[in-house]
Amino acid sequence: MNRMPLLLTGIFLTFFSAWLGLVAMPYIHLGRFKPQVDDVTREETPPPFSGEALQGATIYAANGCIYCHSQQVRPLEAGADLERGWGARRTVARDYMRDKVAYFGTSRTGPDLSNIGARQPSAEWHYQHLYQPQVVSKGSIMPAFKFLFEKRRISGQPSADAIKMQPPDEAEPGWEIVPTREGKQLVAYLLSLKRSTYPLPEAPEETPAK
Repeated sequence: MNRMPLLLTGIFLTFFSAWLGLVAMPYIHLGRFKPQVDDVTREETPPPFSGEALQGATIYAANGCIYCHSQQVRPLEAGADLERGWGARRTVARDYMRDKVAYFGTSRTGPDLSNIGARQPSAEWHYQHLYQPQVVSKGSIMPAFKFLFEKRRISGQPSADAIKMQPPDEAEPGWEIVPTREGKQLVAYLLSLKRSTYPLPEAPEETPAK
């Protein structure tokens, strides 16, 4: 008896079920979400990404940031994320409706970055952190991303984008360290990450017990 048709049907149903559960159903579920609109300011939450931030998201992934940082704040009963100040509430599906790809992460070698743009709103801090992490985060094991910067001779006035570093990382007299286009885009993305800092009806703010 030829069982090949039955085998092929089983293989097809297995892959179809996996596609339905992992691709189709999440797409349908997330597709129904709409941003919250403030009645007074007309501001939308989650806010849209700028074009530069969207480019920065691809640089974030390409440089492996997803392997050491997560972007999901757990509820009170599931961990100490809220106690650490990583968010004012847990993250929910609507928080990621603007993302082309949601970078939930695979581990937490470093802190969660769901709302790093609110915790660290200074672009200068992020540039220093990327150039030499230990300068602004003592004991950090994060590698330096100096290839996202260039050292160049000052011509005329110093660049407004030049970062201020201390010895031994500062530039020599007459030279300056400035972020590349990719460096600016990555920082724009990091500054845009303010998830769980705005209210959503399905995820009220949670206060850790003291």
